[in-house]
Amino acid sequence: MTMTRTSFDKEDLLACARGELFGPGNAQLPEPPMLMMDRITEISADAGPHGKGHVVAEFDIHPDLWFFSCHFPGNPIMPGCLGLDGLWQLTGFNLGWRGWQGRGYALGVGEVKLTGMVRPDRRMLRYFVDFTKAIQTRRLTMGVADGRVEADGETIYEVKDMKVALSAA
Repeated sequence: MTMTRTSFDKEDLLACARGELFGPGNAQLPEPPMLMMDRITEISADAGPHGKGHVVAEFDIHPDLWFFSCHFPGNPIMPGCLGLDGLWQLTGFNLGWRGWQGRGYALGVGEVKLTGMVRPDRRMLRYFVDFTKAIQTRRLTMGVADGRVEADGETIYEVKDMKVALSAA
């Protein structure tokens, strides 16, 4: 059963990381520091440009975030893979929010385009996940989505055909 809530704060996301939001053995977010968002501001199962569901989330950027001190010393940049992981995290969250059962895992991504960087002087990232397919059969639960990441309103990452599945094992 799909949840009726359409936004989640940091405490909700941490509850999801502990396995409390969707129940044991179901979709979970990682705990900090790998949790790549601070809040989900919109979520649906049937909105977005394809009418298949969407998620919008935000991540506050602070100069003391863990990755800036090591990537790279003297030239701090958020690794692009962390932005991609945030998009995958949100895709899996949406599947759990729909009430679909199983643990989430990324299956891949068709195309990734990085056109900007996240440096310590950025203030906020916004993630946009737009589902192109949401499939649930007896044998398969999977979301396929396009996504983008904006830093202070500027699109810096775009992905096509992200795939996340849920598995009972």
